[in-house]
Amino acid sequence: MSKVASQHFGVVELNHGREHNYAASHELAGHVLELDLNVTAHDHFDEAALHKVDYRLRYLPELIEQVRDMIAEELEQEGTNPQQYLHFHSTQLKEEQLKEVFGVSNKDELTNEVFLRALRLGHVGIYPGQPERYFVMDFTLGSHFTDELLVVAADEDGVVDDEILWES
Repeated sequence: MSKVASQHFGVVELNHGREHNYAASHELAGHVLELDLNVTAHDHFDEAALHKVDYRLRYLPELIEQVRDMIAEELEQEGTNPQQYLHFHSTQLKEEQLKEVFGVSNKDELTNEVFLRALRLGHVGIYPGQPERYFVMDFTLGSHFTDELLVVAADEDGVVDDEILWES
């Protein structure tokens, strides 16, 4: 079994017909982000594939910005998952959570912009064997508040899928 050093995941065993899952923490804009590298037994995962993962992660901030722009657009549209997510969580809100989660003291202050500031990327799953869903990003308002997520995928070239899902 050959092993290769990864900038984000430490020493990684290259895939030789077995499944591997590597977890790492990564600080981004002052927040700790969980990264999971998922390799199935059928994936062709060699040194070049591992270096591609590290390379693509360098562009994660730009990818996150694209997703935030998409979420902002969808918050303005009736019936979208981000809009329903915001509505659901704002109706479930207790007064003490308003300040803690959103940083405002009155429900009238809970605007789309306030919601977007509170929404955090908490986890990125990386699937090098799935070029269309290479990155799967989970956005949350915080596990202390909800287990509901807004999930967005991007392909291996960093192109964001146009569908934002709401999952628990």
